[in-house]
Amino acid sequence: MPSRSWSKTIVDIIKVILEALGASTGSASKNRTWHQHVVPYEDGWAVRREGNKRITSKHRKQSTAINKAKTIAKRKKADVIIHRESGGIRDRINFRN
Repeated sequence: MPSRSWSKTIVDIIKVILEALGASTGSASKNRTWHQHVVPYEDGWAVRREGNKRITSKHRKQSTAINKAKTIAKRKKADVIIHRESGGIRDRINFRN
């Protein structure tokens, strides 16, 4: 009888394939940060966690979005990265201390 089960072997093969395609297999996702980006969005501004496609919240004014991002970043000990309307980075505020 083989020492490895078929299911274990199949899981290992799938993990290798996913890693080769750039997908997360669980261990890499633990390294994700909680940095909050304030970005232009539709007719206003949005807060988005670094690495996320979806937004966390949307706001009419940039100042409101910055306040929301600061609240999250303080709680998660992360940074707030504020973008310009053109998309470039305007400022970075550190709450990791």
